[in-house]
Amino acid sequence: MHCFNFNPTVAVAAVAFLSALPTAQAGLYSKNSPVLQVDAKSYDRLIAKSNYTSVVEFYAPWCGHCKNLQPAYEKAAKNLDGLAKVAAVNCDEDENKQFCGSMGVQGFPTLKIVRPGKKKGSRPVVEDYQGERSAKAIVNAVVDKIPNHVKKVTDKDIDTFLSTNNETAKAVLFTEKGTTSALLRSLAIDFLDVITFAQVRNKESKTAELFGIESYPSLVLLPGGDKEGLLYEGEMKKPEMLKFLSQAGEPNPDPAPVKSKSGKKSEKGKKDKKDNASAASSETSSTTTTESTPTAESKPKLAELAPPIPAIMSSQALTNECLHPKAHICVLAFAPATHGETAERALTSLSEIAFKHAQAERRLFPFWEVHTDNDAITPVFKALELTGEVELVAVNAKRGWWRHYEGDFGSASMESWIDAIRMNEGPKNKLPEAVIGKVAQTSEASTETPVETVEVKLEEDVKIKVETESDTTSWQGAEPTPEATDAPLKHEEL
Repeated sequence: MHCFNFNPTVAVAAVAFLSALPTAQAGLYSKNSPVLQVDAKSYDRLIAKSNYTSVVEFYAPWCGHCKNLQPAYEKAAKNLDGLAKVAAVNCDEDENKQFCGSMGVQGFPTLKIVRPGKKKGSRPVVEDYQGERSAKAIVNAVVDKIPNHVKKVTDKDIDTFLSTNNETAKAVLFTEKGTTSALLRSLAIDFLDVITFAQVRNKESKTAELFGIESYPSLVLLPGGDKEGLLYEGEMKKPEMLKFLSQAGEPNPDPAPVKSKSGKKSEKGKKDKKDNASAASSETSSTTTTESTPTAESKPKLAELAPPIPAIMSSQALTNECLHPKAHICVLAFAPATHGETAERALTSLSEIAFKHAQAERRLFPFWEVHTDNDAITPVFKALELTGEVELVAVNAKRGWWRHYEGDFGSASMESWIDAIRMNEGPKNKLPEAVIGKVAQTSEASTETPVETVEVKLEEDVKIKVETESDTTSWQGAEPTPEATDAPLKHEEL
């Protein structure tokens, strides 16, 4: 259902109607929104000529249905980050009205999926999105349209694959899965015409033996020529994988919005930058001084503003929150009640990470401090075979796994580990059944809002938990309730 339905006449009629609309209002999406804001001038550069698949919303800020869609659309943008583009065009802007009409927009909101043409340089394929207005449906539809430049290689054709274009770098993913993940497809797009990507199934024993593969998934980079192959030893997380693959060549730059100092988009080209270079250099000293001061001060402020993570004081509370059969992901910091230096550092890092995500309005599973000098906690500590003074683990009682953090307790290292959990990446241990308990009658765990799981085809399947009320857009013209749009979402499991 749309805010307006025009008669299906020629595009000129739509343009005329759009031109007659009231004076343009501020757009729905702020400059900090994960949704990419595009206009008539930047659409061709940012969307049409991109190697990535995009979903584009054509909207008007006064449209009630557009406002209803906004939370779900921004949620989809967060979950598709690094995989595809999620963009929006404000058709209420005078400079965009004719463009929206030329795109066949006859009502608001209109969503279109734009994917690259089959041949390089060819026109993109544009199709209307007709699915549900929910993050789940939008994410799944866009992921299905991500181009696949990954070759599937078997024992029979591995020799041919390796001998073809020997000077060209190659990346080979060994996996137990038959489908090609969105993560691998996105990497192949990043390095299109730079690195040739292939996927080998674990049943191809000859190829696995040739490369000495012992575990799955494993990524091997062949830089080309006589250079020795490299085995990736990090977690299956895109930023780290990009850095690893960049040893063989730089990824393709994808156009991004250019912002002026005022925060507004600028379409000025390289010539403008060159012309302004001398003027900018004269201001470098003073600008650097004034801009670096607040940046330097922001770090201690984050630690000061971040509230401490809550502590669990009893075994029953631990069961109620994290160790009952329906409990989702929790991060537990085991430490003595009397904090030493190590405990303080770990807990401060966790509080900063939680605060950072809260400020960005991103859902994150809960963090808890668990006191190890409580005798009631000892059985859990021992069951997980923990021995350190301070231990950090993630548990998912519902799915029966747990993960142990190994590394320093700096916020950067810990956040990388937490991001891997959010992306469902990395090894997991089976959670001992002995630690699973029953929820007390007073627990709120049994009254949590029902959630639905969205499958996104990454190498390690991403699980996106979407709360029904806030995610599904009503198309009966009703505004979303505060509970449906503003309430923080709990226990995100990606």
